[in-house]
Amino acid sequence: MNVPFLDLKAQYQRIKEEIDQAISEVVSDQHFILGPKVEALEEAIADYSSVRYGIGVASGSDALTLSLMAVDIGAGDEVITTPFTFFATAGSISKVGAVPVFVDIDPRTYNLDPTRIQERITPQTKAIIPVHLFGQSADMTPIKELARDNNLRIIEDAAQAIGSDYIKDSVPPQRVGSIGDVGCFSFYPSKNLGGFGDGGMVTTNDEDLARKLKLLRVHGATAKYHYQCIGINSRLDALQAAILLVKFRYLEEWTGKRRENAIYYDQLFEEMPVQALGIETPTVQYNNRHIYNQYVIRVPQRNKLMKFLAQEGIGTDVYYPLPLHLQECYRDLRYEEGDFPNAEKAARETLALPIYPELTKNQQEYVVAKIGEFYHSFIA
Repeated sequence: MNVPFLDLKAQYQRIKEEIDQAISEVVSDQHFILGPKVEALEEAIADYSSVRYGIGVASGSDALTLSLMAVDIGAGDEVITTPFTFFATAGSISKVGAVPVFVDIDPRTYNLDPTRIQERITPQTKAIIPVHLFGQSADMTPIKELARDNNLRIIEDAAQAIGSDYIKDSVPPQRVGSIGDVGCFSFYPSKNLGGFGDGGMVTTNDEDLARKLKLLRVHGATAKYHYQCIGINSRLDALQAAILLVKFRYLEEWTGKRRENAIYYDQLFEEMPVQALGIETPTVQYNNRHIYNQYVIRVPQRNKLMKFLAQEGIGTDVYYPLPLHLQECYRDLRYEEGDFPNAEKAARETLALPIYPELTKNQQEYVVAKIGEFYHSFIA
């Protein structure tokens, strides 16, 4: 049996006529940059994310960079974030001249550990970027309290978590992207809501920030050839917006399927002696709505298992094999191996399994059976 890690072709075939029609409309209209399609998507994502404003940009990476620029983060400033995330989280900090300050993760959720943040705050600290990793919200209540007490901005990296809710205790659900000062989303093709290329969105309830972000994405221009500030070229194009508007109509259905697939994986693994085998399935913190951009397990002999599964026709991936504090480009920050043991251990042990909406139960059963076969061969 063949089980790809992600099957975007299956998704496209189901909605091909709608997608092709949407593309044809843009081509006929010849309005490719910003415009009505982008504005419609901005309104849809803003409403879905429980905020007043959405600002379409060229990528999730640009969403982070523009957000830092909008809250005036620059040279000499420090921004606290996690070392266990995609490079753009820290790269955006460096891009504006600030310094990423890493804090270790919670080993259960892989999100930033809020109990470790206070010790890393200095007079130069200006913001925190929590990452809602793999589709689950970071623990935002203590992060918001720390930000309030230390006058820090919060920029949510929600690239993997569109539609995820933070639900702690009796507090009403809070949609990611609405909890901090701004939220940053990616429409990279592998995301739950993915385009046919790069694309991103910034969400906020702050009118002044929304206005500034709209300036910054067009070089800082207030009118053609008139510039109020120095921005960048980061405009979401109408083709991507048109495609995403079609896909957005299916997002809740697809998210529901991902969540169903995650529950079925959990059930299948419960039938195995997972503790004896050393397998850990994902942890849902509090009552969070996890939207499973990735279903990530923790396993011994990860690389050998990955190779075995590939030989059996099963696609997997590693998010992320080398934490950011150990990347060559950050040697000047003088971090060493052992500084963030939870992130380093996760980098060695975690493995993402197929979780896409079109995945069948038979395919899931095959994946888990092959994982069991691999470990039982070592026990036997």
